[in-house]
Amino acid sequence: MLRILIVGCGDIGLRAARQLRGKARVYGLLRSPERAAELRAAGVMPVIGDLDDRRHLRRIAGLADAVFHFAPPPLEGESDPRTRHLIAALSNPRMPGAASLPRTLIYVSTSGVYGDCAGAVVLETRPTQPKNARAKRRLDAEWQLRRWAAATGVGLAILRVPGIYAGDRLPEERVRKGLPALLPADDIYTNHIHADDLAGLAITALFRSRRNRLYHSVDDSGLKMGDWFDVVADHVGVARPPRLPKDQVMAAVTPAMRSFLSESRRLTNDRIKRELRYRLNYPTVREGLTIKP
Repeated sequence: MLRILIVGCGDIGLRAARQLRGKARVYGLLRSPERAAELRAAGVMPVIGDLDDRRHLRRIAGLADAVFHFAPPPLEGESDPRTRHLIAALSNPRMPGAASLPRTLIYVSTSGVYGDCAGAVVLETRPTQPKNARAKRRLDAEWQLRRWAAATGVGLAILRVPGIYAGDRLPEERVRKGLPALLPADDIYTNHIHADDLAGLAITALFRSRRNRLYHSVDDSGLKMGDWFDVVADHVGVARPPRLPKDQVMAAVTPAMRSFLSESRRLTNDRIKRELRYRLNYPTVREGLTIKP
């Protein structure tokens, strides 16, 4: 039976584990044993280890045939030492050669590595230009993994992911507060993927991706941000947010939201459909939230 190690057993990791139940032996890297019961309930065998401390990662060398790297970088800096520690652990010199290496690694990155594209259509071939430290950390992780995969022959697929949503992953508090959205003329394009589809794409990439390949994990929605907030408001059953000029909206939102509002792009998803032959369970956010047009 295929052995899979999930590094970063959060929401997406557990969704992937549930989809793999009975089809693979799944291990989950866990910093603290407090969540061990939760992982076991999802069919995951806990493995205690901390990506911030290489000494705690010795057990994962040679453990799995494939690795899902869902763990985020640290919250500070412009590089990702956690990915560096993971690579070192998977390449344990005490188990040289193929014995210690997984055949495949799937990494979940961010579409933020492109920076602001002024609403342009973005292919996977577009050069990266991250503007904030969060995106720079993700790009650093990508390049670490790509160099390692090229040197070792490990199959690598990188999923560049936009806004992840599900019924329990919505900006519900924001729309309930009635915080303003941008006027259509000022608004930015956003991109989305349902959490279950992201988990499914990671699993599909494990079997169908090309080596050292990038994929946009995005649905067909193509909404502007204000329209997305309208969909959420309709789903929650509250009034749609008011639309205001950009300067007024920027003054009313958090610094994190201001960062999001400064970047606009439209990701294509032809590659996941053509190469991975993935059929989206939720092609649009309206279907994902069971709202009829």
